[in-house]
Amino acid sequence: MSKYWQRIAIWVSLTSTIAPSWALPTANSIGSAGIDALRLHQSPYNLTGKKIAIGQVEIGRPAQFGWDKAAKDPTFKLEQIFYQDGEAKANTNVEDHSMMVAAVMISQDKRFPGVAPAARLYATAMGTVDRTGQPEECRSIQHIAQQNGGDIRAINLSFGEPLGRDPRPNPKLDGNALLTQCLDWSARVHNVTYLVAGNQGKGGVPIPTDNYNGINVAYSLLRQEMYTKLGFSNLSEMPTGTAKKIKDLEVNVDNRRSISLVAPGNLQLYNLAGKPTSVNGTSFAVPHVTGTVALLQEFGDRQLRTRSQMSPDVRSHWTLDSRRHEVMKAVLLNSADKIQDLGDGLRLGMTRTMLAKNNRDWLESEAYGDRHVPLDYQLGAGQLNAFRAYQQFSPGQYHPISPVPAIGWDYRTVDAGVYRDYHLDRSLAENSWVSISLTWDRLVELADPNLNNEYDVGETFRDRGLNQLDLYLMPADEDRLDRSLWSSTSSVDSVQHIFHQIRDPGKYKIRVHFRQALNVPHQAYALAWWTVPTLH
Repeated sequence: MSKYWQRIAIWVSLTSTIAPSWALPTANSIGSAGIDALRLHQSPYNLTGKKIAIGQVEIGRPAQFGWDKAAKDPTFKLEQIFYQDGEAKANTNVEDHSMMVAAVMISQDKRFPGVAPAARLYATAMGTVDRTGQPEECRSIQHIAQQNGGDIRAINLSFGEPLGRDPRPNPKLDGNALLTQCLDWSARVHNVTYLVAGNQGKGGVPIPTDNYNGINVAYSLLRQEMYTKLGFSNLSEMPTGTAKKIKDLEVNVDNRRSISLVAPGNLQLYNLAGKPTSVNGTSFAVPHVTGTVALLQEFGDRQLRTRSQMSPDVRSHWTLDSRRHEVMKAVLLNSADKIQDLGDGLRLGMTRTMLAKNNRDWLESEAYGDRHVPLDYQLGAGQLNAFRAYQQFSPGQYHPISPVPAIGWDYRTVDAGVYRDYHLDRSLAENSWVSISLTWDRLVELADPNLNNEYDVGETFRDRGLNQLDLYLMPADEDRLDRSLWSSTSSVDSVQHIFHQIRDPGKYKIRVHFRQALNVPHQAYALAWWTVPTLH
């Protein structure tokens, strides 16, 4: 077996598995049993990712019809293919895994359609283990981020690097592996939403899951025709137990959260031979999120194109801020499913109760009861729901200078020591739930001695640290932070998240507080909120 296929075998075993045909799941992962994206393909939404460019970086690459002999389906169209940061050669580095990951995003097959079948996918292969490492991987993701005139909205990373291949002495998941720093730098500089297969634990491929500026995805399994249970082979877990057990785990330092979202990873896809195959793993969960970004971005661009036809009030809610990666992260996390709504809308219309490995739900998690913990270790903010993400995104952007509606988002900057208050325009209903998400970037800078504004092999990055922002839900007339109804005040995460029940109906406000500057004294952030107002 060649080194290339040895690496493929190790990588696929860690991020995915392939089951026999008799084990095929019966529900569609992008339908109502999964992320509910099919509804967005239909009228009146008509969202398919049209004209939105997204990327894929893996060890191998999908096959291009008319270029690679393995490509059998003329409806499976890739915008462009590469090898690392250069041209791809026909019939080289093509493999099943990359083909199936791409299919989740852009397949136009009627039986197994992709999340965003009209999106424009740029894909590159990194190739053999003896020809690639983190520097070449960084060049590869940078190359994809620069395609389409530098307008790539999301990049799918269904791969990872083992800690054992990290050249640093005593490497840890501290965000400072070169590939992780590269991702965080690129997210900010190229304004790309990075979606990463969330494999941590022991013996996995955890780099770059220790990123700050991307979205790490775990995978769910089909249970009674609904994707509701976290997959057992997800490796992210709480560092508990004996000192040796904790030492052996490959998890983020300082108890920082890794998993952002869950998405279906147990599904049917066609392999290169055109046969239906059952697959499992984070590799196939991630492209559900990447495709959803394409759907949301198509809607956002549609709003931008039609601004001249909008009333001045509506027009003000749609700007280029809708393309920000921080906004996408806040919207996706805030609209995730946690606890099934009972039909009265008080649980924000959530469609299912998600269960962790030990069958506990989000309300039994540390994140629900601890103000310093924003996300659950296994479930993150919950499971991706593309339709609810549309509902979260579609009201548009609202400035804190005026009262804001029950559902919305914003992208803004705040200065160190200063706060911004978002006053909700209506009283909140008794026993309703509130979901609020705040996201911002770690500052990573490129040491660029040749001043070409690109990463070149041999160059390094500088970690400038993470500014500390806090999030509060407060009575509208209250200013004391210790009297907030709830808060999210992690000092190590680049996400704050509140999911809390309103016992006392009344007027409330959301506060974003820039508590401490560790780099620059002004910080860009995205905020998304979803509440339930009273009926009168």
